[in-house]
Amino acid sequence: MSPPLPLRLILASQSRRRRELAISAGWDVAIIPPPEQAEASALPHQPGETVGDFVTRLAHIKASAVAKHLPLPEALAILACDTVGEIEGSILGKPNDIDDARRMIEALSGKKHLVFTGVSIWFPEVLLKNNTDEGQRRYTTTEGCVSSEVFMESLNKKEIDSYLATNEWRGKAGACGFQDGLLPLRLLEGTANNVVGLPVEFIEQLIHQHIKLRKTKTPRVPKRSPRGS
Repeated sequence: MSPPLPLRLILASQSRRRRELAISAGWDVAIIPPPEQAEASALPHQPGETVGDFVTRLAHIKASAVAKHLPLPEALAILACDTVGEIEGSILGKPNDIDDARRMIEALSGKKHLVFTGVSIWFPEVLLKNNTDEGQRRYTTTEGCVSSEVFMESLNKKEIDSYLATNEWRGKAGACGFQDGLLPLRLLEGTANNVVGLPVEFIEQLIHQHIKLRKTKTPRVPKRSPRGS
């Protein structure tokens, strides 16, 4: 188990599930969701781009959008995540409508699939002055991606219809929520936190690695010898 986080975080998310996981992990977080247009304006998955790179890029865009709107005195680290499913080469994000959700559930039924969460953490540096004499904050970023493997039992049309009627598919990658218990999902590899959308252990590891690296790079002030020695 990682030691407690020695810093306060801005969680750049409107997800209730991520907020609950962060609080359960004992993190000190402030919630500032990114603007809705931030993710919508992102380029879709590009040819040659891995799923991990794609979802990490989306997380980066969310963190960047929040950083741009923060008051300059605010000097908290920013954490953003994005989660997608992947099956047989197809990426499953949040469904656009009920028909899209049905397509995703039918694709997942009776098969294994992967869940990827991209993580982008922005650590504030010293406050500088730019050429226009306006305050400007710089950030050091740490990013990565983690995946889990999940299996969904086979569902018939009646079972799919019943699930879609709950509307619990809305706003969820792959149209399903692992934590809801409404679908027969089984974790095969990885962590449940990652499937829900906040890979707690992975994030804590990235933060502690960054802090450790920053300490090793901090120059030491040489000790002054007593006069006359």
